[in-house]
Amino acid sequence: MALDVDALLEWYARVRRPLPWRATRDPWPILVCEVMCQQTQAERVVPYWERVLAAYPTPAACAAAAPADVLRHWSGLGYNRRGLALRRAAAHVDEHGWPRDAASLRALPGVGPYTAAAVASFAFGEAVATVDTNWRRVVARCGAEPAGQPSARQASLNQAMMELGARVCTARRPRCGACPVQPGCVAADAGGPAVPPRAPAGTRPRFEGSDRHLRGRVVAALLAGEPLPAGADRVLSGLERDGLVVAARDGSIALPAGSMAPSRTT
Repeated sequence: MALDVDALLEWYARVRRPLPWRATRDPWPILVCEVMCQQTQAERVVPYWERVLAAYPTPAACAAAAPADVLRHWSGLGYNRRGLALRRAAAHVDEHGWPRDAASLRALPGVGPYTAAAVASFAFGEAVATVDTNWRRVVARCGAEPAGQPSARQASLNQAMMELGARVCTARRPRCGACPVQPGCVAADAGGPAVPPRAPAGTRPRFEGSDRHLRGRVVAALLAGEPLPAGADRVLSGLERDGLVVAARDGSIALPAGSMAPSRTT
């Protein structure tokens, strides 16, 4: 049995979120969105997406920017190395032009199978599935794949599957009663999908104080021209390896390309 694509697309047309990148087929804003949405919720991405595109409306503009300036516009979104990967991807596009299918898009820095498929589908109309975590969860619970679609419908199907997984068929609080493809769903027929248990309070890893949190604070301090936060030494080697900071011979730390005044650890 195949998932009911017609019911899913009708539902998506009624309830889809007005995310701004859904109104364009320009591959650059779509790529910016997809890189930003890696490990970050779409609603949180919107202001950063708008900020980056205002500063760099084309790949050439992003490629010509200093790495530190790209980080300035990215800072606060998290996983700052994605911003530098986006800049490298922009440089590749500026030099070689846009790859126009998912297989070729994999050549861009920071672009994996899902991101390549998303850009190929949403910008270039390739009939390729954007298989992400939401897609896999919906299929695993329903016990059925959506049947192959012509390119004119594949992009909408891809968006609808992501919307369904993000808003209805969620990991911990699925809303089966609101699901447009509930009839015949294996998990719903069995009384509802199995939900992974939450870790006991006090055992879940905290973001505040983690290395990832500290890495972001180091970059933010450099952008602001402030002293580095206490404990910064434990993450500097990783930041340098990722190209997010540069260590000078005198021990000072700066953002790449030296466009900001260097700061010393404290």
